Amino acid sequence: MIDIAHTWDGQPLGASDVARVGWQLDEAVLRIWVDAPFHDDPPPPGPPGPTPGLWNHEVVELFLVGAGPHYTEIELSPHGHHLVLRLEGVRQAVASELPLQLAARREATRWQAEAVLSRSLLPDDILSFNAFRIHGVGAHRRYLAHAPVPGPMPDFHRLGLFPRWPGPSTAS
Repeated sequence: MIDIAHTWDGQPLGASDVARVGWQLDEAVLRIWVDAPFHDDPPPPGPPGPTPGLWNHEVVELFLVGAGPHYTEIELSPHGHHLVLRLEGVRQAVASELPLQLAARREATRWQAEAVLSRSLLPDDILSFNAFRIHGVGAHRRYLAHAPVPGPMPDFHRLGLFPRWPGPSTAS
């Protein structure tokens, strides 16, 4: 498991605001586990499932970066909505709303999720990664990171700042 324990620009979070993300990757699928604070932001419109623009809501994101410009962005919400994007170049989506199985549950102050997606939706050789969390509305919007991506404003597509991929499993 890894922690999302900083603001996007590197300030540490208090212990109660830390989210945990784990995964296990095999030849067929990627399994992802999330345990995060629940802020009860308004859910996205529409039923749970693939949701364009999910980053505008309460969400945990996992970015997996391959060689060259190839990366996959996986977004999970506490309400059962999700978004999987394949990108070739920064913010250059070549496929969107890809299939993902997601089971999410909410409690008063935390939410948990387990997601499964096909290995075929990921870069062939994963070289780096990062995980993020977004929540809040308006002036209270917060952008949080596993590995900070400092700059003039939050930008989760600063791939050159991502840490090296730790391997196919962080489950514990």
